[in-house]
Amino acid sequence: MNQFILKKGCTELLLFPHIVEFALKKSTTIQFNSLKTAATDPLRIYYIVDGKFEWIIDEQHYILYPGDLAIILPGQLLGGEKDFLDIGTVTWLHIELDQLAHTGKMVPGRWSSLSENESRTIGKILVLNHVPVLPKLKEAGVLFHQIQQELFGLEIGYTTRINQLLDELLILIARQLTRLNNSRRDFPQTFLKLEQTLRENLSHQWTVEEMAALVGLGTTAFSEKVKNYTGFSPLNYLINIRISEAIKLLKQLDVNVTKIALNVGFYSSQHFATTFKKLTGYTPREFRKKNIPNN
Repeated sequence: MNQFILKKGCTELLLFPHIVEFALKKSTTIQFNSLKTAATDPLRIYYIVDGKFEWIIDEQHYILYPGDLAIILPGQLLGGEKDFLDIGTVTWLHIELDQLAHTGKMVPGRWSSLSENESRTIGKILVLNHVPVLPKLKEAGVLFHQIQQELFGLEIGYTTRINQLLDELLILIARQLTRLNNSRRDFPQTFLKLEQTLRENLSHQWTVEEMAALVGLGTTAFSEKVKNYTGFSPLNYLINIRISEAIKLLKQLDVNVTKIALNVGFYSSQHFATTFKKLTGYTPREFRKKNIPNN
């Protein structure tokens, strides 16, 4: 999987002035200040390939898993929950629209083949029924991959095909938003309650059987749902929560590392340090030093 970040004006995007940015980024270590909260004019669309991402979108906290799509409207804020891009892989598009008014009136631009009526309808759905995160929209991942193939393949008709794929992406998002308004999935809500319960008592040595019982499922069905929803096994998912909470606690200088390890459920500071470095690229003390340089 080759990474790339293309920005407006670069050679690959000269024929696509409406594409402000197109990228595929794989983060294997934490890079501080790599996703600071900011608002921009383009419509920003992000697709999670793998990993778990905690973002602040329009001042609300969201957790994104593989297959999830995030839509940030022009002028809305986006940032990492801790101001950095989490470990994982994400691809994104920033598209400049001629207009997207607060009333929902949308004018994509001359590149789009959408009719005026279709553009107006999609714009209203985006603005008036906006849901920042669409879960498990793997069709969007396919469209991102096809855009990438067309852009780097340079086969005949690729400019027309890429613009068609952008239209398809807007249509897909609008249709999915409409479906979500008609029928909400129940497992995400159950899942959020489970995560809240786990975070409130991380020092407990949770088993898969105990976690499954919290949501009223057998261990096999529970493991499958967690795997499909997060991309992790239940125990690896739990480890990610432990590390996430540890990162918050490491910012409190009055709490020592050993106490943090026990509070988030690790049986020793050494086990905590080994796991923390494996997932973040830093030991807990290195992370604390880099995150709070004046400590």
